[in-house]
Amino acid sequence: MMRGEPMAAIAYTVAFDGVEARLVEVQCSVSPGLPGFGIVGLPDKSVSEARERVKAAFGALSIAMPSRRVTVNLSPADLPKEGSHFDLPIALAVLAALEIVPAEALERVVALGELALDGRLSPVAGALPAAMAAAEESRALLLPRACGAEAAWVGAVPVLAPRTLREAVDHLTDRAPLARAAPGELAETVFEADLSEVKGQERARRALEIAAAGRHHLLMVGPPGASKSMLATRLPGILPPLNPQEALETSVIHSVAGLLDGGGISRMAPFCQPHHTASMAAMVGGGRNARPGQASLAHNGVLFLDELPEFERRVIDALREPIETGEIHVSRANAHIRYPARFLLVAAANPCRCGEIADAARACSKAPRCGSDYLGRISGPMMDRFDLRIEVPQVAIEDLGLPATGESSASVAARVASARALQAARFAGHPTARVNADASGRLLEEVAPLDGECRSLLALAAERLGLTPRGYHRILRSARTIADLDGSPAIRQPHLAEALSYRLPFGRPD
Repeated sequence: MMRGEPMAAIAYTVAFDGVEARLVEVQCSVSPGLPGFGIVGLPDKSVSEARERVKAAFGALSIAMPSRRVTVNLSPADLPKEGSHFDLPIALAVLAALEIVPAEALERVVALGELALDGRLSPVAGALPAAMAAAEESRALLLPRACGAEAAWVGAVPVLAPRTLREAVDHLTDRAPLARAAPGELAETVFEADLSEVKGQERARRALEIAAAGRHHLLMVGPPGASKSMLATRLPGILPPLNPQEALETSVIHSVAGLLDGGGISRMAPFCQPHHTASMAAMVGGGRNARPGQASLAHNGVLFLDELPEFERRVIDALREPIETGEIHVSRANAHIRYPARFLLVAAANPCRCGEIADAARACSKAPRCGSDYLGRISGPMMDRFDLRIEVPQVAIEDLGLPATGESSASVAARVASARALQAARFAGHPTARVNADASGRLLEEVAPLDGECRSLLALAAERLGLTPRGYHRILRSARTIADLDGSPAIRQPHLAEALSYRLPFGRPD
């Protein structure tokens, strides 16, 4: 190459658009002019700062930056670039432009990783979706050693995981080829908390079983200390393990959020319990880097909202759309991001601010109005989205000293698994429905037909309870699940009556 002639090279990496990884060309040009290092292509601050980390890492390798103009372009230029994982591909593109690394070697890899000042590669979020994108492009994936086990789960792509920039360079120049990384362990979480530890609350236990069997949203209202939280935290123990597709879907979201510890993938349903002070961005995603929120992290699992009326109303209402669609859309000025969010919503609330409205001797002077005012913080449309609404009474003190007589989580989980197996067969081949809670429209009519007696009962209940069309359909879904738990191919009157009993207004006798 003649002196003064510009030198150019291209490396490949990814930019994250929600949970999807999109291929990005890292184009580097070293041309005559005043020495400088510029990065263009809609980078955020962490990407722009890469030039300082790259310079320091080069110094650790005893590589001097050229006394020329270095320009890095991230293409496509209209796609926002966020994150420190652009460090490694930028460094490799510069090294290729300087002819230290063969340019053709970069054609075969997708690279991502953060550079420490001494040239070490630090872990980054999103290794799993990055590996999927590399597989689609038929390229190997080059990323930090700490991310190798996570990315190797994809299997269809060679995963190369150096510890340092020097090891990456040695591999690309064939001086010391890297071995393929092995996938991490399949994490199997064992829940020590068992449903048998809950004393009394038979009706609440039954509602929990129905919720788990058909993924029906559940609201529990009761005084403080009535075991509402205790019941909710035992829900993961009766849910069936995630199938491979669900486990991958969930792991991709957790990978983007940087929450896959040690590269392990779990088949246990996630359980997310945000505090009632959670912001809108924390709940549904967003913020400066538009990371997934708690609702997305609970995808294919449980989102538990304790003290539901204490949450900011607009935060609760933001869940109304994902409850119906199973997705969250985060709109920003320069991007529109989609996150999966198909979760089982379980909420708990006190009947009033002090929680003692049922005890005339201890209730405040505002009773009973304080109860309606407190639960009134939950909007009508949101309340209507709970398939199961139950009152959880206080357990008598004398009953607490008695031995636990309830079924174990394993026994309940077996029935839930049987009901889920029926639903898996019922919805086999359907593009969106997996459980009864997903059925709607014509599909719901096909899977939940009613005989004459059931239709009469439901029509009478709809009139007396003032059911909305949404409430009507949610009762049908719940009745279908109750029939599945009973092993009945058809919905019978007892199944429908039980489903209706979970939709009665609070404070009204069953």
